[in-house]
Amino acid sequence: MINVAIDGPAGAGKSTIAKAAAKELSYIYVDTGALYRAIAYNAVKNGVIDNENAVISMLNSTKLELKYIDGVQAVFLNGEDVSAFIRTPEISMGASRVSAIPAVRAFLLSLQQEIAAKNNVIMDGRDIATVVLPNADVKIFLFASAECRAERRYKELIEKGENVKYEDVLDDVNQRDYQDSHREIAPLKPSEDSIMLDTSAIGLQESIDLVINTIKERI
Repeated sequence: MINVAIDGPAGAGKSTIAKAAAKELSYIYVDTGALYRAIAYNAVKNGVIDNENAVISMLNSTKLELKYIDGVQAVFLNGEDVSAFIRTPEISMGASRVSAIPAVRAFLLSLQQEIAAKNNVIMDGRDIATVVLPNADVKIFLFASAECRAERRYKELIEKGENVKYEDVLDDVNQRDYQDSHREIAPLKPSEDSIMLDTSAIGLQESIDLVINTIKERI
């Protein structure tokens, strides 16, 4: 099986780019961030997002599945498709928080590795090349400046009709970067053999083409 690991900070376009690359190459796309978001969503819904022990206890009754419906990944939490509920700023911050809990990372690690062992995959996240798939055939670290990522996220939220300020979105991006890179367990950082790709100055299609060509060159 061919495994491609794509890491990078929040808002770098990993999910969109990885999804498009996987479709082009006929691989399975695995959005690991969606799994952490689903855990965070469950914790917020149950009012335990600020209680680490309660989040850990919640894992005992948590069943997560990735299903592919017409080629599109859907995240099922205890039998319910929660894909539409896990993309809010609140859940983003919650995902960063729960991902710092070792028990949560261990809970999701086996699920991610099981998918990769059975399929040609492109998997994106924060620690795919360093922890989840350390033997991946291709490792990419996708990044862009915080200002660039905040601008993209701001436009995305405005298009969805949300009332947000750019400054608040930038603050969220910077806070998330700090949390992700300073946590004790599997902090966000490129692996020594990751290919560094900066998408700050290029558009979405150019970024997709860059990733696809990088993968093809290495395989």
